[in-house]
This record gives sequence, structure tokens and C-alpha cells, in this order.
Amino acid sequence: MFKAILIEKQDDAQRVAIQTLEDAQLPEGDVTVKVDCSTLNYKDALAITGKGPVVRKFPMVPGIDLAGTVETSTSDEFKPGDSVLLNGWGVGEGHWGGLAEKARLESRWLIPLPTAFSARQAMAIGTAGYTAMLAVMALENNGVLPEHGDVLVTGANGGVGSYAIALLSRLGYRVIAATGRPEEEAYLRELGAQEIIDRGELSEPGRPLAKERWVGAIDSVGSHTLANVLAATRYGGTVAACGLAQGMDLPSSVAPFILRGVTLAGIDSVMKPRPERLEAWRRLGELLDLEQLDAITQTIGLEDAIAKAEELLAGRVRGRVVVSMV
Repeated sequence: MFKAILIEKQDDAQRVAIQTLEDAQLPEGDVTVKVDCSTLNYKDALAITGKGPVVRKFPMVPGIDLAGTVETSTSDEFKPGDSVLLNGWGVGEGHWGGLAEKARLESRWLIPLPTAFSARQAMAIGTAGYTAMLAVMALENNGVLPEHGDVLVTGANGGVGSYAIALLSRLGYRVIAATGRPEEEAYLRELGAQEIIDRGELSEPGRPLAKERWVGAIDSVGSHTLANVLAATRYGGTVAACGLAQGMDLPSSVAPFILRGVTLAGIDSVMKPRPERLEAWRRLGELLDLEQLDAITQTIGLEDAIAKAEELLAGRVRGRVVVSMV
């Protein structure tokens, strides 16, 4: 028996509650994991509240991240007692996820828990930090170096934004943070932001091209914000897009691409092949200040996750939320 958040749907009405389930109810998979920690991401909050079309089949256990210990395995890759980590792969959307005391998964979705991190630290990083690292790597791969100019981070108070600022700052970039919460300026500067701008400068319809302001950007917002970020990107710059908090639309034009040679790099963390996952987590182990994780993270129990999902969507949560099962 194990506890889990279970999302059910009947007659178009969604119900979510913590339930006690039997191991026999777990979905198919070749590895069963005793979950130590999960996280509460924006996507998880959409699933729990029903405010976004995240869940693809019901009933569903949400949770796109988990870290824990292998309990049983028929895979040659993992054995009982191994510490493992999972991010993405549609878990928590089409396959039962990590907001539970147990999960049964496909071994190809798992990687060994990096030795640099405990289970809690890995979940403090989670998909948010892993995605931020992929976005930073995209800027590097496109030749955006610290000496080339400023890098903008939108959604700066969120999980991806917080880690993007910390990683970029550690690598020597001058970071501009866009936020709608000016009261969090001290927090953003502690992470490494050197300039704070109001997100309102970017969130309304703008011009196809604007004054060049930054050579790179990491955007987790989308819609008009991403369009304005592109419009103000310097010649030859790169924008890494990894989120849609404002919307999935992109009301832009080809002008930044054909007149300034701007690159729009899409960041997918869900289906990323294992070699790139391992490299991203290796870089995170090198770059992150583990003491700084405490400034970014709060820890709650499974029983608090449903209420916290509402707070997250209302913009009242900064940084990361770890959900501990122990």
C-alpha cells in the first residue's frame, strides 16, 4: 500500500485527493521505485487544478519529477537499492508520476542519481533546473559568451528563471531579470541578477523590431513577452524558449530573424535523449552552489501539495517546491 495524489475525472468534472493505493494498481514498467522526493512544477499545478490540458488519461498520479530508490527491477540497467532520478518522459501526464510514495517506470526513462546531489537536492533542482541548464547550454552552443553582452531571463521568480539566473551568473554573464514582483528584487540579486526590469515592459503587444538590449535570453513566458524579447535581441543573438506562462502563441514577425540573424532555440526537456540529460546534470553538479539551493527551495509534505498548486498558479510561490515522502 502507498499514498498518492490521484486525479480522477467523471462527467467532465475533475476530482483530486490523496488516496491509499495498492501496488497492483501501479502501471506497467520494468522498475519500481520507492519515491523519496518529488517536486511541484507549473505543469503539475495545472494538472492538479485542472486549469490546463496536461493530463492525457485518467486516473492519473501527477508529478513530472522524482528521485528515489529502486525497489524491484527486471532491467539489466538498475538493481534494487540503486538511487535514481527521473525528469519528464510524459510521466505525470500519460503515465503515473512522482507525487506518490511509489512509482513503476520504464528503465529507459531513468538516470542514476548524480553523486553530487542528495535526492532532496536533485528535486530542488528538478525539471526547472535541468531545463535552465539545457537553455544555458543552447546559448553557449550558439556562441553567446559572457563578454558579448547582457542576457535576459524572463519569469525570473519561477523555478526555471531562478536557476537560469544562478547558472548564468556563475558562468560570468551579466544577467537582467524580468519580474512582475518588485518586492523580490533582493532575492533576484542574491541569485546573481545585476539589473531588474518590470515584466510589463515586455508583456504587451510591441513592434517587430526594438532597440537592441541583450545578446541572449532565456524565456519561460512565451506569447507577447517572447515576441518582445526577440525584437530587442542584438544582432546574432540567441533566445532559448522553454515555457508558455503567458501563452502558447508567438505574435512576432520574421524581422528579428532575417534582419538581425537572431536564433530562436527551442528547449525540450521532456524527451531529451539520455546523453544530453547526463551532460546537463553533470554541468549542474559543477556549477550550482548547494548552499544556494536553500534560498531557492521550500519543502512540503504530500498532504500540502494540492493547496500549494493553487498558490503556484496564483504567482505566490517563488523558486522551487520539494515534496518529501519521508
